Amino acid sequence: MDVRYPIGKLQVPEKVTLENIQELLKEIETYTIRLRETVDSLSDEELSRTYRDGSWTVRQLVHHIADSQLNMYQRLKLALTDENPTVPAFDEEKWAIQPDTMLPVESSIKMLEGINERIVSLGHSLTEEQLDRAFTHQINGKITVATKVAKLAWHEEHHLAHIKIALSK
Repeated sequence: MDVRYPIGKLQVPEKVTLENIQELLKEIETYTIRLRETVDSLSDEELSRTYRDGSWTVRQLVHHIADSQLNMYQRLKLALTDENPTVPAFDEEKWAIQPDTMLPVESSIKMLEGINERIVSLGHSLTEEQLDRAFTHQINGKITVATKVAKLAWHEEHHLAHIKIALSK
């Protein structure tokens, strides 16, 4: 297994259906419960573990998940409300070392609970036509709503696997 991609790289079907979206939303809906179960009782030493040399700590990963979901949620909303808006990239490495990433992980879990609740609510209302709406990422190009929902679910699971690897060491 490549620890950089413990659940594999993001795989998006050629044609994402509303049924696919509903399955993805189930993962997103239960994510914070599973994350909380994994990190709630960790010591500072455990929160400082990494899943590989040079990787982010468990603490940084939890904060990164919240930061990233926030950015992806905003992009999703822009794709649904604007005509193919261009969105900037965010420097994940610089975000990961900001002072707020030393806060208790609970702050990011609470943030994720709200963001994921909003994503799930929004996702349940999507139509087939809306799945094809898109935004243009400054670096990665055109990304559809369907692909973004898939990435929202994958990204959380990807980093939960990283956290579990770090804690198993």
